[in-house]
Amino acid sequence: MTLIKSISGIRGTVGGAVGEGLTPLDIVKFTAAYGTWAVNKSGIKKIVLGRDARISGNMVNSLVIGTLQGLGIDVIDLGLSTTPTVEIAVPDEKAAGGIILTASHNPKQWNALKLLNAAGEFISDADGKEVLEIAENNAFKFADVNDLGKVDYSDNYMQKHIDKILALPLVDAAAIAKADFKIVIDCVNSTGGIFVPALLKALGVKTIHELYCVPDGNFPHNPEPLPENLVALSKEVVSKRADLGIAVDPDVDRLCFICEDGNVFGEEYTLVAVADYVLKHTKGNTVSNLSSTRALRDVTESAGGEYHAAAVGEVNVVNKMKEVNAVIGGEGNGGVIYPDLHYGRDALVGIALFLTHLAKYGKSVSQLRSTYPGYFISKNKITLTPEMDIDALLLKVEEKYSKQPHSTIDGLKIEFDKEWVHLRKSNTEPIIRIYSEGNSETVANNLANKIIADIKEILKLS
Repeated sequence: MTLIKSISGIRGTVGGAVGEGLTPLDIVKFTAAYGTWAVNKSGIKKIVLGRDARISGNMVNSLVIGTLQGLGIDVIDLGLSTTPTVEIAVPDEKAAGGIILTASHNPKQWNALKLLNAAGEFISDADGKEVLEIAENNAFKFADVNDLGKVDYSDNYMQKHIDKILALPLVDAAAIAKADFKIVIDCVNSTGGIFVPALLKALGVKTIHELYCVPDGNFPHNPEPLPENLVALSKEVVSKRADLGIAVDPDVDRLCFICEDGNVFGEEYTLVAVADYVLKHTKGNTVSNLSSTRALRDVTESAGGEYHAAAVGEVNVVNKMKEVNAVIGGEGNGGVIYPDLHYGRDALVGIALFLTHLAKYGKSVSQLRSTYPGYFISKNKITLTPEMDIDALLLKVEEKYSKQPHSTIDGLKIEFDKEWVHLRKSNTEPIIRIYSEGNSETVANNLANKIIADIKEILKLS
């Protein structure tokens, strides 16, 4: 069993001993800590709640609602929803914050409490530490019987979310309808199975082939939208002679596409394609995290904008986007953040912008993909002994490559012309994650192997 208490929330495998898995007592404790923090921060006694379709979702939902009521906090329960929908609902409801019950791309035995502030954005590092401190000290007080919170159940936020997307100037439903796309969708039997078909129909898509769209939480494959998990979708796109395939993760904040020939568009290129379209119509800057493809920088600079890198983590990307007034941003894991709608990864707005782009482009998905720079990212790791000083090790690597352009805002990223390598230490285990990118798999792997050899040499000398 696993329980991970982090600044962004609490996640773990359901069951087990208290403090070792995501048990009912752990759920109550951390919900109480967050509810206390949210009211103290905002003075508002209202929280928005939504969940994906995980098997444990209903159980966790009941515990969270009861705990918040016990604190005297009113709850707006959206029921089966998506992470971006809850993010939109929080400011609309003028709530103190929001909780999304989802473990994102983790398998079905996992669940989590993702925590939002009053702006509907993920809480900051400092705020997360305050929540953990409240939980550690049991520093919460429950209301008496006359002051218990009430619960309102709302089922209209899917339509509100879709309406907000349709109202965006860069979303052209008429162009999408005219293109008459045939689309296959894989929603991994979670809430995307409700939201994605509704959005596509609202955009004028008439032919939708649904794959794994029953929101019962029985994930038919690993729910992370990676190529190895989307074999059935690729086959279905080809067999149905569809124009493209769309895959989302269980809470619908990550998005990737399948080309008409069954090949993957590449989740790193979801943001690249959407940014390309946005930048064609809106001059401005872009942001992604340090481990995302250089292709976004290339597309941005060719459109006359400036690209900026942020530390890994959605909250870090959002903060950098605000700092540089970015018109589009996100992460290379298929996360699109479009601030004209809200500051959060949103697969639904990503779908609408991508389909508009494709409709106006007028050619196939694979042809669109071929217009972008071709990069390959290699992902590796080195396991070290627990007592190893990883920071000191990274400092020695930095010294070795001090003449190369490099960044230390999140581990160490070293640039070699258009190639790069990013080294990050894990927060939970004694490993260094090594991401490298080049114009081919061989180049990326060779770069990673060179850095790994350097690390081993440094370890040998120390």
